[in-house]
Amino acid sequence: MTHPHILTQHMVDNRTDSNTLASYERSGGYSALRKAFASMTPEQIRAEVKTSNLRGRGGAGFPTGVKWGFLAPAKPHYLVVNGDESEPGTFKDRQLLERDPHQLVEGTILSAFALDCAQAFVYIRGEYPKAARRIQRAIDEAKAAGYIGENILGSDFSLDITLHLGAGAYICGEETALLNSLEGRRGEPRLKPPFPAVEGLYAQPTIVNNVETLSNIPWIVNNGGAAYASLGPERSAGTRMFSLSGHINNPGNYEIVMGLTWREFLYDIGGGIPDGKELKCWIPGGASAPWFTPDVLDTPVTIDDVGQNGSMLGSGAVIVMDETTNVVHAAHRLVRFFAHESCGQCTPCREGTTWLERVLWRIGHGMGRFEDIDLLLDVCDNISPGLRWPPAMTTICPLGPSATAPVNSIMTHFRGEVEAMIAATTPAQGGVKVG
Repeated sequence: MTHPHILTQHMVDNRTDSNTLASYERSGGYSALRKAFASMTPEQIRAEVKTSNLRGRGGAGFPTGVKWGFLAPAKPHYLVVNGDESEPGTFKDRQLLERDPHQLVEGTILSAFALDCAQAFVYIRGEYPKAARRIQRAIDEAKAAGYIGENILGSDFSLDITLHLGAGAYICGEETALLNSLEGRRGEPRLKPPFPAVEGLYAQPTIVNNVETLSNIPWIVNNGGAAYASLGPERSAGTRMFSLSGHINNPGNYEIVMGLTWREFLYDIGGGIPDGKELKCWIPGGASAPWFTPDVLDTPVTIDDVGQNGSMLGSGAVIVMDETTNVVHAAHRLVRFFAHESCGQCTPCREGTTWLERVLWRIGHGMGRFEDIDLLLDVCDNISPGLRWPPAMTTICPLGPSATAPVNSIMTHFRGEVEAMIAATTPAQGGVKVG
């Protein structure tokens, strides 16, 4: 029986040609585009998106219609699709790019029409060559069918879409670093303000939206913003894709209507923990998110409820850890990723993430000291003062504060385990309480 909150289990797809124009049109593809060009104005599309309460699916969760409303009047306008999906545990956008590229292309065209953009860019991470090939073919097919190009469907609106591959830098998932990369410069985040909607690509007003965000636009145009808003809780409207991985019986991508509880998601949909083991903790929104423990299993899966419990839905990556997990090793792996991917522009991030990695490695390899606990927390406080959520920042972008999430999580929920690891070391290795 299908769970009432689950719409699609994206790990199962029997349509081997779902990436083609013919398959997409058979399932109603480009009907929203035809409807928009036949009977809607750009203002009406923007109004429907705002009514839908669609919130960005890339991590920040900012209302899409409100973001569009910030676009400055200066011309030209640019639309950039953020397909630089690099957050550990996140693989939902990859599936949309590879299996349903025309949905994204249609959403991009509709959004460009609504925002009066004559040029759009799709930026895809360099490690996604298959996704890039599928998107380029979808662009070519749409152009041949008259959906992209001059005077689309007989209108006076023209659009070109350009595919751009990144070079393997996680930091380019941050929208201003992505814009720098797209301009051929070093992928480093920019100081804000000015925000991209005012001064973005080539110093012109630019909207940057995530792949999943724009893939929702055709449905909203076809069915109306109110219909979309009626799905799920008011401030977490619509459907959302989650990448479920780790110690879970049914891993994969799931498209759900938000509002179910974590217990339902992990046990009814995810099938629970393998081999009858106990759930220890899980990351609710990608490597950047603070960890949850079983005491919040009955919390609803919504943006606000997760936020009120000190974490975020972020990129939609849910990573499950069972009772056998060594939390120090798990935190080290995540911090190691952030230390490696720091662009080095900000000192707290460049230096702090490296020190966090080194100290965690020391504890995890039997050379920890009790004072390392305070040292870790002190380094975290220098990157993100106050050790709170949402984090305060001493950096231009959230990468540095993201590295503190695993450390703060294990110190909040599993400090006893960390102390036990240190206590188990020999005196010669430094595992002796000082003072």
